[in-house]
Amino acid sequence: MEKRISIPNKTNIIDAYVDFKHETRAIVIMHPHSLMGGDMNNPIVQQVQQVFAKKSITTLRFNFRGVGNSSGKFDDGIGEQDDIIAVVNYLKSHGRDIIDLAGYSFGAWVMGHASNKLSFNHCIMIAPPVAFMDFSSIQTIPGLKAVITGTHDEYAPPKLIQSRLPEWQANAQMHIIDGADHFFSEHMAALNLILDSIPL
Repeated sequence: MEKRISIPNKTNIIDAYVDFKHETRAIVIMHPHSLMGGDMNNPIVQQVQQVFAKKSITTLRFNFRGVGNSSGKFDDGIGEQDDIIAVVNYLKSHGRDIIDLAGYSFGAWVMGHASNKLSFNHCIMIAPPVAFMDFSSIQTIPGLKAVITGTHDEYAPPKLIQSRLPEWQANAQMHIIDGADHFFSEHMAALNLILDSIPL
C-alpha cells in the first residue's frame, strides 16, 4: 500500500508516494515535463509503479519541485536533479541500498543528467525526448538497462534513440512498441509486458 510522504531537500519539500515492499530493493519513478502537466499521478508513472510493486520491490514516485505539493519552482532540469538525489538518499536512509531508476519523457532526461551524480543499480528510460530536448551533454549512462519508445513517437523517435544508444550504454535493450505514440495511447498493455520482462 502506498503512503504519501514529504521528503526534505535543502530548503524544499518533495511530495511523494512510497510503498515499502522490499527491505533492501527499491525503484524511483520520475514524471514527464513539469510545465506541461506532468506529475507523479501520470498514467505511465502509475503503470511503472504498479508493475514493480507486483514484483514486491519498494516503489517511490514523486513530484519534482514546483509540482503538486512539492515546494520550490521549476528549474530547467537542474534543481530537479537534486530532487532525484534527495529521494535516493531518503530510500538509502531507510535501508534500501539497491536502487533502480525509471524516468518517463522529461523524467528520463533529468535522470540521464543526474545518472553520473548518483549511486544506483540500473535505470530504465521510457520515451526519452531526444527530438525535443538537448541530450548532447549526456554521455555514458551507467546502469542503463532498457529504453522503451513507440514507432509513432515524434518526441522520442526510435532511429534517433538508436543512434545515441551505443554512447549511452551499448548493452542496453531497445524496446519499440509498434504504433505507440509518446503517450502510449492504447498501448499500455504492451508497455506493461515490456516493463514486467526487464530484469533488474
